[in-house]
Amino acid sequence: MENLLRPIYQERASQPNTLGVLLYEKINNQSPVTDNFDVILLIVVREAKEEWYVKHYEFEHKTAAMHIVDETLLNEWIDTSGYRKVIDWVINGKIIFDRNEYMYNLKETLRQFPENSRKLKKVVEFAKLIRAYRECKDLYASKHYLDANSLMVRSLHYLARVTVLEKGFHPEITVWHQVKKIDPEVYKLYEELLESEEPLEKKISLMILASDFAIHSRAAKGAEHLLDIMKEKDEPWSFGELKVHPETQHYTLDLSILLEYLVERNIIDIELVETKGKNIFHRQYVLR
Repeated sequence: MENLLRPIYQERASQPNTLGVLLYEKINNQSPVTDNFDVILLIVVREAKEEWYVKHYEFEHKTAAMHIVDETLLNEWIDTSGYRKVIDWVINGKIIFDRNEYMYNLKETLRQFPENSRKLKKVVEFAKLIRAYRECKDLYASKHYLDANSLMVRSLHYLARVTVLEKGFHPEITVWHQVKKIDPEVYKLYEELLESEEPLEKKISLMILASDFAIHSRAAKGAEHLLDIMKEKDEPWSFGELKVHPETQHYTLDLSILLEYLVERNIIDIELVETKGKNIFHRQYVLR
């Protein structure tokens, strides 16, 4: 396979801004990791004109997809699980070109999964979990049970990803396969949602109660990245200050609902600051 694709990647490898080339071959007949292509060529470049360029090939009854990705975008995908397949490609792909051991070092970083990266991924997934769970509760209260059920499935998926990250692993596409091995209690929640013969209204009600405890018990660890940022100063933070902080940029859309949840759980306190308006105050946030 590598020899057949050599004319395609050699041209790219000769360019000075190319950092590395990986080859990833699909294992199963149906492969969501490769979008069912037989092989993926991942080419990482620096200062690309186009952040992400994709081209499809066919040869000898085989198919290939070439992805040329700027390293900044690649790192963003890795940090936030923005394009989850790429982590599998990097960890399990074969290095066929490597400038100054760039790809080797990237593989090692992913395998070691540094604590800062884990914290960022956890807070991104935890914030999504809070939003999905709150939307589920709201839909349930409005008696939109089918929609609430869909949101409960999504909530449990985010909970599963948080659970995997807690154990120091990257969440894979087959995340429930991972969870079954490392956290049977969370897996059982998902199993009960799928297999329960209770009426839909009753089933969702029970799942909301069970999920509430599972989420609450993970709140401090799930939001650790944000809480670490808030430790940078002793004074309270305004929402605007937290929103523009460079370290929160990957979860700004869910930052507001995450803060509200942490206030409700007494992990963060609110301080009120007077404004020019009578009996109107600015809300500021401070760690307990």
